[in-house]
Amino acid sequence: MQSSGRTLVIETASEACSIALFDGAQLVAQDHRELGRGHAERLVPMIEAFPGKGRADQIMTSLGPGSFTGVRIGIAAARALGVAWGAKVLGYPTLALIAAMARKDAKTDTAPTTICVNGGHGEWFVQSFDSLGTPQGLAASLTPEAAARRDCHRLIAGNRARQFAEMRKEADFITLDILPDASRANLLPQACLARDLSPIYGRAPDAVPQSQRVRPA
Repeated sequence: MQSSGRTLVIETASEACSIALFDGAQLVAQDHRELGRGHAERLVPMIEAFPGKGRADQIMTSLGPGSFTGVRIGIAAARALGVAWGAKVLGYPTLALIAAMARKDAKTDTAPTTICVNGGHGEWFVQSFDSLGTPQGLAASLTPEAAARRDCHRLIAGNRARQFAEMRKEADFITLDILPDASRANLLPQACLARDLSPIYGRAPDAVPQSQRVRPA
């Protein structure tokens, strides 16, 4: 994350509603709450409680994959604040943030990482990253059984990391049970940031838009 001014980070793709305010590289304020639900009601008041009501020159928001509702809430808030403040708005993949956190927590900045987190309908989102934090393929939404058959790295992180490792029945894994934390967005590789705010769903949305529904003949 490179910015000479203030950056507001919004992370709402998981069970956590997490925000942080940076001044350059310095963390000014943070609020991280594991809500499960209720991001829409909590997000704006949390931001308004920050110094200067969170006003920033740049906004970073999670793109998912994760909760469809949570991802949309974060992107909508970032876009609205970007217009109001005249701020640059960037998006980042949620699993890339978890991978960056995992490398730091495991005290090895060069370890390739596999991320496994809650998906929808009992599935898990799974994605691997190389030692530089570059994605190795797209995030996939899989049943636990299908996820356990995928190739993975020794370092596994996310709120389904332990279960993932247990299903593999191998003893040599390092697992970190973590959720994405906005206050650690400074760990993200710069290449992960994008102006395109298209959500990363990882699977088809549960609801089909009216315009895409097949009409009876």
